[in-house]
Amino acid sequence: MEIVLLERVEKLGQMGDVVTVKNGYARNFLLPHGKALRANKKNLENFETQRIQLEADNLARKDEAASVAEKLDGETVILIRAASDSQQLYGSVSTQDLSRAVTEAGYKIDRKQVIMDKVLKTLGLHEVRIRLHPEVEAKVVVNIARSQDEAEIQARGESVKDVAEAALDNRDEAVEGVFVSTAEKEHGGDEA
Repeated sequence: MEIVLLERVEKLGQMGDVVTVKNGYARNFLLPHGKALRANKKNLENFETQRIQLEADNLARKDEAASVAEKLDGETVILIRAASDSQQLYGSVSTQDLSRAVTEAGYKIDRKQVIMDKVLKTLGLHEVRIRLHPEVEAKVVVNIARSQDEAEIQARGESVKDVAEAALDNRDEAVEGVFVSTAEKEHGGDEA
């Protein structure tokens, strides 16, 4: 089906381009979401008369998205999830989870704006793209941890596993020190 684009569509074209797409893609996504019109004579004439207004509206939305992206870019959100000792999550993090976390951080976004290259199934820091406008994106760091303390450790760039092992070593040394001092007291008491 031939359509005329009313806005930039990634991997398809710019506003005003007449492109051929599969019928289902046009009927189920582009036309209902107002991203395109069928490329017939009447619609092309209507598009040309409204082109200046559409471009002005698009530019205003793009400028607004760019100002939000400036503030949002590099923002870190924390998600607390249950995970195994091997740092695998019990489940995964969805676009809905991320949109909710970013919205709670003060930026109103929809789950459809979250672009995930892969499913997030492990603890740690992950970078996720947020598409605020067809031409504007921001990157958000998602800190997935089992607790707020773990999230703070990860945010400092330290490994949770290394910190836990160091804490165990310190605890073992402290316990060993208690046993040594107790033994010295008992041994010292025999000599007196």
